[in-house]
Parts: sequence; structure tokens; C-alpha cells
Amino acid sequence: MSGENGTAKPNNNGFGKTPAVDISAALAPNDLKSVPGLVQDINAVADKASAGDEKARLELVEKARSLVRALETPRETMIKHCWAQPSAMAALSTGVDVGLFTLLAEDNGSPKDAKQLAAKLGIDPPLLCRLMRHLAAMGYIIETGVDEYKPTNFSSSLSIPVIGDGYTCISGCLAAALYKFPEYAKSKGYKTPNSLTDGPLQYAYNTQLNMFEHLMAHPPYGMQFNHHMGGYRQGRPSWMDPGFYPVEERLIQGAKTNADAAFLVDIAGGVGHDLDEFRRKVPHAPGRLVLQDLAPVIEQAQSLNSRIEKMVYNFYTEQPVKGARAYYMHSTLHDWPDVECVKILDRVKEAMTPGYSRLLINENVIPPRAAQWEATALDIMMLTLLSSRERTEAEWYSLLQDQAGLRITGIYTAQNGVESIIECELA
Repeated sequence: MSGENGTAKPNNNGFGKTPAVDISAALAPNDLKSVPGLVQDINAVADKASAGDEKARLELVEKARSLVRALETPRETMIKHCWAQPSAMAALSTGVDVGLFTLLAEDNGSPKDAKQLAAKLGIDPPLLCRLMRHLAAMGYIIETGVDEYKPTNFSSSLSIPVIGDGYTCISGCLAAALYKFPEYAKSKGYKTPNSLTDGPLQYAYNTQLNMFEHLMAHPPYGMQFNHHMGGYRQGRPSWMDPGFYPVEERLIQGAKTNADAAFLVDIAGGVGHDLDEFRRKVPHAPGRLVLQDLAPVIEQAQSLNSRIEKMVYNFYTEQPVKGARAYYMHSTLHDWPDVECVKILDRVKEAMTPGYSRLLINENVIPPRAAQWEATALDIMMLTLLSSRERTEAEWYSLLQDQAGLRITGIYTAQNGVESIIECELA
């Protein structure tokens, strides 16, 4: 992996430009001066985090990440990005696919020989030993002997479909859009992509299918993606919880109470995670709870409570449920560029009753500064997979009010990095 004749190639950035700094800068820690302050900050919140204070835990995580970044050299960070993390993704995805982490967690997570695991899984032993060695080096499993390992809480959690399936889905059906993005962007003159049929994903996979069609055309990735979305939503503040969005005041009060009145319609609601959560957390809500999505998705919505009405629906067509108290869309509009969102919203508007119906949009509202990394990462995923975006508050006002003709009546946010509720009415 060296240059010609085993020597390093000329030190330029690929465009023939002189580097901004000398190579010595890449071999020095990134920010040693910040280390004492970061250590002090970590010590200040460590006890609270250990005692179960969630805010302190999140602060400690960010401080620990900052400490690692400060101590690493640029060369070490480069190797981590280019070698260690992609290799870990490959090893984790393979492990999920073959059931490694379920097997590793058996017998209360007792140490297991990699060769014996390989025999049970039908894998060439040297191959599994190499994969597990890297996962142990990265800290994802624990090495207990020569080619012997035991699980961590993380690796055991990969046996849960909503946690593990994201690895196989993204590695198998989506990741090429990210890796090919620099090439795609260069070919398009570095213009922001906005085409559903000519974006980074289509370039990477040589298809005209949009992301959802692409996933459904390559089973089981469509099902795995739905599981992944369920995992993304776990453990995050919910708009249905007290102190987030005033469900009682904004929805329950003044709602129609007859049994056939639609109360909450979850448009493109996947397999019903959100609607079932609402049913459990707000059991006294009157009227019908309606789950809508495309047929292949609705078919996967099994074991839902009988109160939830399943309905096959394409959001580009006329909304069949008229005059609901609330129409709800979670992580839906971020999948589409503005022009498509307006078409989707027009169908919702047609069904809304003036002065009664509300549209609840459960999405990220990215702040103008200090955006949280989960939201910015998701924004790049939207860019490469769907030619879409996570939106700022100004972009939401532009889309919902200026373009779609709705009126935003409130934006409710629990904390930075957590999806907000944007409440809208007919203008």
C-alpha cells in the first residue's frame, strides 16, 4: 500500500496543490492543550453519570469523544476513518448476517472459541478468527484468550433485529451511495442533488429506483430498513411524553368523541411503532387510530393492537380519511426534496377540516449553530440516499408556509438532536 517502488508518493492533495501544513503536523496530537480542561470536565460529571443522570451521561460521552479527538494525531484519525471503521462495519455486518452475536451471547456470555463458533455457523475458521480479532481490537467484543472471545452489551444487542439489521441493510444496499458520493458530486459539478431518479444512490447502484423502491426490490433489505428505523427511535424522548408536546391541550380537548371519528392518522407510519406507542401512552384518546403505508410495509405490520386500523395508502393519492383530529408524519418529509413534499402536503391539506384538524410533523429542526451529530449525520444520509435533507427552522418555514400554504402554530423541542414536533393548521 505504498507508492511506486515502495516509496511514498508526492505529498499533495490530489489537485497538485501545496499542503496547508507540514507532515509533522499530522504526527502531532490534535489539541494537547485542551486535554487538562477536558479531563477536569469529565471528572466533574462522572459521578452524576454513574448515578444514572441521563443528561450527565450524554455530556460525558461528548467530553470523552472530544478527549479522544484531542489526543489522537491526524494520521491516527485518518487510519481510523479509512481502515478501522469501514473494516469494523464489514465485520459487524457479516456477524449479524450469520447470527454470530446471538451465538456469542449464549450460556450467559461465557467465553467461546472462535473456531468452534465457526463450525457451528458454517464459516471458514480463519475467516471468522480474523473478523473477531478486529472486533476485539475495536472494543466491540472482549478477547479472553487466543481466538477466544466473550460478548459485550453492545455485541449482544446486535441480536435484536431493530439494532442489528441496520448493519446488514446499510452495508448491503445503501453504503455505496456514501462511498461513491465524492465521485458523483464531482461529475455533477458539485451541485446539490435534488432528483429522485438521478441522485448519488442511483449513480452508485446504476438504478433509476428511489431508495425505498431499491430496498424493496432487494429483499430482505426493505424489512431490515423498517427494523433499523425502529432502532433509531428507541431510547429517545417521545413527543407523547409529559413535558414535550401538550397532547391533552392540543389534541384531546375539543376532539370528536364518536367511535367512527378519526383521531390520529399516521401517514407512512411503517409497521406501526409510533401509533402503538401513542395507544399505550394515551389510552384515553377518543376515536380511530389509523396506520397508513404502502402494501409491502403494511403486510409487515403484524401483532398490532386491534384498535389500530391498518390501511394501504400512497401519500401521493387522495387521503381517504377526512377530517381527522391530527395527521401525523414521522421522518417522512425529510425523505423528499421540497417539490415532492409540497405534493404530499397538498393531499393532507385536502383532507383537513379548517379550525379542527392539525398536522404533526415529527422531524429534526437543525439549529443554526451547535447542531448535534446524529442530526448532521442523518442529513448526509438524506443527501446521498434520497437527494433530500434534514431541515433548519428557516427551511421548515419556507417549505410549510411559503410553499405548501400551511400555518405553523408551534415547534416543540425536548433537546438538541431530538426530533421536534412541528404543529401546523390550514392557513
